[in-house]
Amino acid sequence: MVQSIGGIAKYSATDLDRFAQELNRDGICVIPHVFDQKLIDEWLEAFEKLFHDRQNQPGGLAPRETSRYYLTLPWIYPFANELVFANPVIMGVLERVFYQEYVMVQLGVDVPFQGSDYQEIHRDFRPLFSDGLRLAVGDRAERCAGGDRIVTPLYALAVNFPLVEVTAENGPFQMARGTHLLPRDEGLQKIATGEIPMESFYMQPGDVMMRSPLALHRGSPNRTNQPRPMIVMGYAMHWLHTPKVDLTLPRDYYDSLPEEVRQMLRCEVVESLPQHKVETYVNFKY
Repeated sequence: MVQSIGGIAKYSATDLDRFAQELNRDGICVIPHVFDQKLIDEWLEAFEKLFHDRQNQPGGLAPRETSRYYLTLPWIYPFANELVFANPVIMGVLERVFYQEYVMVQLGVDVPFQGSDYQEIHRDFRPLFSDGLRLAVGDRAERCAGGDRIVTPLYALAVNFPLVEVTAENGPFQMARGTHLLPRDEGLQKIATGEIPMESFYMQPGDVMMRSPLALHRGSPNRTNQPRPMIVMGYAMHWLHTPKVDLTLPRDYYDSLPEEVRQMLRCEVVESLPQHKVETYVNFKY
């Protein structure tokens, strides 16, 4: 049973099991009321200042097509917050879908502005092996051409939460459920015929979305005069190579974390953070 204390939902083990089942089956789940409004307000204020500063730096923003940008967040207050990146609700779901040790590899923001358009339908990751091998989770299994059973659990996940309400007008994330289990071409064909719809996911500040980057998805237009910042946290099994994203932590903050949290972070530890960040995560569609 879900209880709410101070505006933050408290989830039971049964609830977390259900979210994990949705994530395995659909490639996505939305968890309401994970963060309180005060935290969201602090992040929004800090984001707005950071975005303004990055606009004036060469390479400070990664373009994501027209009027849409991505930027990496620095590990400073309020973004360096163990209650966010190691949140018990998020960790509870991750531990149910990742069957090996996992690491956090990404902390950034996706933000469309007025004038943005529909993105091409895409994945954020290539398949683990060949796209001809079907993915399978739990009791759902397909066979490859040779007849061998291929079982590939979720091996990377994106965790998103918005800093403003996500509506039909300001660029909701759109995804086709279950396409993380299909070869790309088959998924696109089912979307084109309407067999699998592209759904818009509307969210309130404090809600968290967990999704497979292999599911076919796109950004939609922001038709308002206000940006729609969406935080992106990336997690992956420990053996997955993720060269396009990186975490850089100041040593004093890193050393203050519990050992189990330090082990969860795939990061570079530096004495002090660089003054200027050049974004390298530009190619993001597969």
